[in-house]
Amino acid sequence: MNPFRFGTIVEGSFFTDRVAETEMLKQKLDSENHIILISPRRFGKSSLVQRVLSQTGRPTIQLDLQYVLSVDDFASQLLKAVFKLFPMRKVRHAMSHFRIYPIISTNAVTGTVDVTFQPTVNGSVLLEDAMALIEKITSPERRLIVVLDEFQEVVKIQKGFDKQLRSLMQRQKNLNYILLGSQESMMEAIFEKKKSPFYHFGQLIRLQKIPYDDFHNYITERLAYNAEAVAEEILQFTSCHPYYTQQLASQVWEMMEYQKIKDDVVNKAIVALVSMHDLDYERLWQNLNRTDRNTLRDLAENKQPLQNRNKATSTSYSSLQRMIKSGIVIKTTNYEIEDPFFNQWIVKNVIQ
Repeated sequence: MNPFRFGTIVEGSFFTDRVAETEMLKQKLDSENHIILISPRRFGKSSLVQRVLSQTGRPTIQLDLQYVLSVDDFASQLLKAVFKLFPMRKVRHAMSHFRIYPIISTNAVTGTVDVTFQPTVNGSVLLEDAMALIEKITSPERRLIVVLDEFQEVVKIQKGFDKQLRSLMQRQKNLNYILLGSQESMMEAIFEKKKSPFYHFGQLIRLQKIPYDDFHNYITERLAYNAEAVAEEILQFTSCHPYYTQQLASQVWEMMEYQKIKDDVVNKAIVALVSMHDLDYERLWQNLNRTDRNTLRDLAENKQPLQNRNKATSTSYSSLQRMIKSGIVIKTTNYEIEDPFFNQWIVKNVIQ
């Protein structure tokens, strides 16, 4: 079996390092404090949280706010998660306070539960009742953990939703919230600006890339041929980005194992992966404006746009912020193109 995994939640032996982060999050969850976890997409936030949750053994509800369309949809999804987690008899008793009863249906084949409301009901009432329910079903002995992914979307769902949600969350006891976000500037605005309802709501943690030595050991242990040198080439190309390191290592392993390639295997794997996504990268490039293309070209040439005095700083800054928001660019110690294979595509097709 391929020892490298990407594109899904990484668990068990596929999980890489994060020992210190795992212990820190577990300690935070031992209190009644809440956690705000920020990093660019594909840094492994979800995998880290899943690892922590599995080790706590506590009941957990998880929602992704990218897929929440309205306040009543949030309440509906919250109730679905509750019904999935707890026996209906326990939930039914706890729902005795509901002012508007939901319509609950069960799929006899799949066993899944669907929750809907009458279209004219007040979303604020639904939210209040659903949030009161999750506090009723938790206990001091087995405190509930609620994970809300892509939390920056809270300001887009409906006007005033963030204020109402914050007022309800601050009164709850015996549960922890873990709020994940991939758009750093938006998450900082939500949790660091004094006028924001969620100002200093919890402990803000920025997840960094996996340290070079830890990732190097992880890769080396899983390769059979010239492991140390190959691991070094992989990490030099990916700059220790968790997702793309796993992707490239996976491709290298397959080429070694099945195609019996040993010479220059990392470069051949890079060529294969860039070629595989050539059409996607071309489409992405075509949809960019000229300013963004120039910014990406600078980054692909290892230039930092804001340090280039020949360009208007405000224009470069706007371009970078726009592409950070869309996920094309990330900022760690410097600005960089998020996808190193797209970076290589630019070098091949635009620069050379």
